Amino acid sequence: MIQRRFPFSRAVLLAGVAIVAGCTSGPDFVQPAKPKEQGFTPEPLSLQTASAPDVHGGAAQTFEPGRDIPGDWWTLFGSEELTALVREALSANPDIDAAQATLRQANETLYAQQGGLFPSLSANGSGTQQQTTGAAVGSSTAGQVQYGVVSASLSVAYSPDIFGGVRRQVEAQAAQVDVQRFALEATYLTLSSNVVVASVNLASLRAQIAATEAVIKLQSDAINLVQTQINLGGASQADLLAQQANLRATQATLPPLQKQLAIQRNQLMTLLGKPPTFDAGQGLQLTSFRLPEQVPLSLPSQLVEQRPDVRSAEAQLHAASANIGVAVAAQLPQFNITAGIGYTAAGIASLFSPASLVWNLGLAAAQPLFNGGKLEHQRKAAEAAYDAAAAKYRSTVLSAFQDVANALRSMQADADLLRASVASEQTAAASLAIVQQQFQLGSVNYLALLNAQTTYQNAILGRVRAQAQRFSDTAAMIQALGGGWWNRLDVRPESNGKPGVFNLPPVDQVHLPRAGH
Repeated sequence: MIQRRFPFSRAVLLAGVAIVAGCTSGPDFVQPAKPKEQGFTPEPLSLQTASAPDVHGGAAQTFEPGRDIPGDWWTLFGSEELTALVREALSANPDIDAAQATLRQANETLYAQQGGLFPSLSANGSGTQQQTTGAAVGSSTAGQVQYGVVSASLSVAYSPDIFGGVRRQVEAQAAQVDVQRFALEATYLTLSSNVVVASVNLASLRAQIAATEAVIKLQSDAINLVQTQINLGGASQADLLAQQANLRATQATLPPLQKQLAIQRNQLMTLLGKPPTFDAGQGLQLTSFRLPEQVPLSLPSQLVEQRPDVRSAEAQLHAASANIGVAVAAQLPQFNITAGIGYTAAGIASLFSPASLVWNLGLAAAQPLFNGGKLEHQRKAAEAAYDAAAAKYRSTVLSAFQDVANALRSMQADADLLRASVASEQTAAASLAIVQQQFQLGSVNYLALLNAQTTYQNAILGRVRAQAQRFSDTAAMIQALGGGWWNRLDVRPESNGKPGVFNLPPVDQVHLPRAGH
C-alpha cells in the first residue's frame, strides 16, 4: 500500500531542507544557444560590390567579416555637418530622455523589489489620556476617573525567502532592467540611423531639384532652337507647342520635389528635438558624404549579442523564466517572523522604567491548501508566458537575420544600379548632344529631340537617386548589425539610480501647510 503523507508535514520537511540549502523555486534561466549559421545567404556572397568610378559615391565596398563597429559609426561618412547633427539629436531628442527615464524607473523598481529580502523595522509611539466615571471602570467610588497610557516600541517583521519567491521576483525585475537597457540602446540606434538617412534624403532631394532645374534650362534653350528651325522651315508650330508642353511638364515636377524637401527638413528638425521654425543641415549635399569602402559584417553568432532588439527579447525570456519560479513559490509554505520591544506605562515619567518593558516574538506559517485552482493556473499561465517569450525571441532573431540579408542584397544591387545609372546618363547625354546637332541641321524631326530630352532627364534623376541609395543602405546595414552601442556609454549615471536604506522622503518633497492655507 502506498503511504499518503499529510500535506503540511511534507511542506514542513520541504521548508527545513530549503532553509539549509537556500533553494529557489522554478527553473534556472538558460541563455538560448547561439545560431550555428555561418552566413546570411543560401549561396556564398561576394565580399565586394561593383564600382562606378566616374561618379561620387561609386567606389566598390568590401565587407569585412568580424570587423568591429565604432560607437560613432556615422563618422564613417566623413561629414562634419552630419556628425554634428547626430550628436545634437542624441543630446536633445525627447525620445532619448523618455528612454533614460524609463530605465531609471526600472532600476528604482528593482531596488524596491530587493527591499523584500530584508527585515522591516518600524518605530511606534502612542499616548492616550481618558476621563470616565468610576462605575465605567468597575470602581465603587463615585466621581470622575482619569487615566492614561503611553507607549514607545520598535517592531520587526521578516518573511524568510525560504523557497526563493522574492529572489525570483528580484531576478525578474533585474531582467526588466535589461529590457529597458536595450530599449534605450535601440532608441539611440534608431535615432542616429534616422538622422543619417534623413540627411542623405535631404541632400538627394536637393540634387534632384538641381538636376531638374538644369533640365528645365536645357529645355528652355531648346525652345529657341525650335523657333529658329521654324524660321528656317525645318519645324512647325506644333513642334514648338510640343517643346513648350514638355518644358511645362518638367517644371511641374519641381513643386513635388520642393514639397518633399520641406517635409524631409521638418522631419530632420523633429529628430534634432527642434521645432520646424529651426533650420539645420543647410550645407548637406551628396558630395558632403564619403561612402565607407570597408563595411563591417558580423557572423550570426555575433549578431545576437549586438542587436539591441535580440538582447531585449532575451531579457524578456529571462523575466518570464523567473516568473515561473515566483508562481511555484506561491504554492509553497509562507513564513513570517515578527518581534517587538518597547515600553508601556501610565505616564511619560515611568515610561522607560524596567517595569514598563514589554516585548513579543511570533512565528507564523501558512500553506495554501485550496483556492479553486488559482495558484496552479497562475503557474501554468507563467509557463505559457515563457513559451510565448521563447517564440518571440526566435522570431526576433529571424528578423535580425532578415535585416542583414536584405542589407547585403541591397548594397550589392545598389552598386550595380549606380553603375548602370551612370552608364545610362552618359549615353543619354551623348545621345542628346548628337540629336540636338542633327535637329539643328534638319536631319531628324522634333520627336527625336523630345525623346532624347526625356531620356536624359530620367537618366540624371535615376543616377542621383542611385547615389543616395548607396549611402542610405550602408547606414541600414550598420543599423542591422547593431550600430556599435557596446563601444559607447549611452546610459546616463542618474538612470542607474542608487539603492537606498531609509524610507524617509527627501526634505524638499515635504510641504508643510503655511499660515492662512
